[in-house]
Amino acid sequence: MPVPWFLLSLALGRSPVVLSLERLAGPQDAVHCSPGLSCHLWDGDVLCLPGSIVSAPEPVLVPTHLQTELVLRCHQETDCELCVRVVIHLTVHGHWEKPEDEERFGRAADLEFEEPRNASLQAQVVLSFQAYPTARCVLLEVQVPAALVQPGQSVGSVVFDCFEAALGAEVRIWSYTQPRYKKELNFTQQLPDCRGLEVRDSIQSCWALPWLNVSADGDDVHLVLEVSEEQHFGLSLYWNQVQGPTKPWWHRNLTGPQTITLNHTDLVPCLCIQVWPLELDSVRTSICPFRKDPRAYRNLWRATRLQLLHPLGWRLDAPCSLPAEATLCWQALGGGPCQSLVPPLPRENVTVNKALDFPLLKGHPNLCVQQVSSWEKVQLQECLWSDSLGPLKDDMLLVETRGPQANRSLCALELSGCTPLLSRASTRAARLGEQLLQDLQSGQCLQLWDDDLGALWACPMDKYIHQRWALVWLACLLFAAVLFLLLLLKKDHVKVASRGRAALLLYSADNADFERLVGALASALCQLPLRVAVDLWSRRELSAQGALAWFHAQRRQTLQEGGVVVLLFSPGAVALCREWMQDGASATGAHGPHDAFAASLNCVLPDFMQGRAPGRYVGAYFDSLLHRDAVPSLFLAVPVLALPSQLPDFLRALQGPGLSHPGRLADRAEQVSQALQPALGCCVGPLGTPETGREMGLEAGDGT
Repeated sequence: MPVPWFLLSLALGRSPVVLSLERLAGPQDAVHCSPGLSCHLWDGDVLCLPGSIVSAPEPVLVPTHLQTELVLRCHQETDCELCVRVVIHLTVHGHWEKPEDEERFGRAADLEFEEPRNASLQAQVVLSFQAYPTARCVLLEVQVPAALVQPGQSVGSVVFDCFEAALGAEVRIWSYTQPRYKKELNFTQQLPDCRGLEVRDSIQSCWALPWLNVSADGDDVHLVLEVSEEQHFGLSLYWNQVQGPTKPWWHRNLTGPQTITLNHTDLVPCLCIQVWPLELDSVRTSICPFRKDPRAYRNLWRATRLQLLHPLGWRLDAPCSLPAEATLCWQALGGGPCQSLVPPLPRENVTVNKALDFPLLKGHPNLCVQQVSSWEKVQLQECLWSDSLGPLKDDMLLVETRGPQANRSLCALELSGCTPLLSRASTRAARLGEQLLQDLQSGQCLQLWDDDLGALWACPMDKYIHQRWALVWLACLLFAAVLFLLLLLKKDHVKVASRGRAALLLYSADNADFERLVGALASALCQLPLRVAVDLWSRRELSAQGALAWFHAQRRQTLQEGGVVVLLFSPGAVALCREWMQDGASATGAHGPHDAFAASLNCVLPDFMQGRAPGRYVGAYFDSLLHRDAVPSLFLAVPVLALPSQLPDFLRALQGPGLSHPGRLADRAEQVSQALQPALGCCVGPLGTPETGREMGLEAGDGT
């Protein structure tokens, strides 16, 4: 079952409650006026041509107020029609000019008053009437005696009988003078229907008039016509536009009873319904039941289209008049709300379906038009000429305000508001205030609007953006250069890490078993990875260059690459150190040509004596062959570690800072330890006991 939505008669809205109406006899129109005035009605209707407003050089009569009254125009006692009586109140407008001005204006043949100040005033008043589908214009002549002519004072009223109208119709009335000295008066009224008046016995159309109920069922709206079967009637749906003629939408001749279904999306506030019996000269009765329906207003905004016309025009297309205002606004490139501008467009409801002009000198793509509804909500927005002027620009809009005595102020429109130029605010406009002022004075800004109140200027910001980007690019290049250098350093660091750190292994060739142990240690260290240099693997170079030259070359290369020199102490190495410290460099000559350790003492011992050893040297000894106390104290300035018991610390010292991997050191130390075990087992017996090594070491230590 449909849910009742409106249970209406054929009229809704501002219908006055009228219990009884005055009756007028005869079909003729008539006019009469208040005492002291004389009036005359022109025969027949005239064209409705208001014309433009002209100035009044001397006092004239103008309409200042309209009133209506419902009456019945009756041809017989039971054959009447509803009629609208119009009352026009008149006032003297303007003042007498000075005598010298009278000669300049002269005497016009069509003036509504005589030139002498004691003459009467005469006016031609037009009444325009519109009620769908009827439109009429009548002309009234009114004359006021000189005794009643007082500028600014009311002189009385004129009554016109009358405009016939359909029951339930919406009527509009306009009044103005010819020529027109002021804006026309207008008046709108919704007439009652048969149920709102006690006229059933007087108006025949009420005897068998179709009655209409409006109900809603979900998204559908039902128009239910309660008429007897076989009764023929006409039904019309139309858009009742305030601005312009009504626009028919749907029309049918039907036989009752009927239910017409409309979709809720078809509803708009100005959608009206007219119904009438299909009889000769039957009265058409209209209602507009959706004028206050929120859904109808939502549909109206959805159907509205805003068009921007070239070069500086715009048009709002809509099926109904809109309770909205249009404003100009500035849309910044960076986004944000569109900011309203001065001058706004006229603060009045927009005229729909009519081309209008912008009060601008030039167009700009950032200028937009907003349609703001009566509840202060932006409904539509279009930016001007986006097709012809391109996308939004990063221009700064300067607003110039002009006051009395040539006072002038400038501010820049930003998202935070209008920032005064040369202010100390931390905005872009404030930082560039002096430059923007110079651009304005040098003519680099485009003037968009200008009048007595102020002006609008659009100043390009491209050059300032280029300057800013130049600094950004310079900073980026500098950053890239620093990053490139860091990458190079990192690359070298990674390259060194990938190749392994260089290690020069120096030892004393005590016997063949110890040399095999040193070879096993060097091979195991190469698997870490480390780049190990040892004289065992360079016999040919030693023979060609000599032990001292080979050591110098290897030491220089190792230290330049950030490597480390490893001093592997043994009983023989301790003895050589003692001998060198007791007898000097001459003692090394007694050793063989391949003894790099003996040759190296000429450079190694001075490094320790002069404090250059830390960071360059690492000491080590096999704890099964030598005791730590046997190592001369001179060499304790650097880490001296026992093998294999202190292998993790030894490997960490060889790899250097930042290259150690704690989680893997233990595994690598275990690998090196296992590689050394076979060679260590062979060395313990032939070289003697640890105690023997300790005694030799102590003697060498005593020698220091």
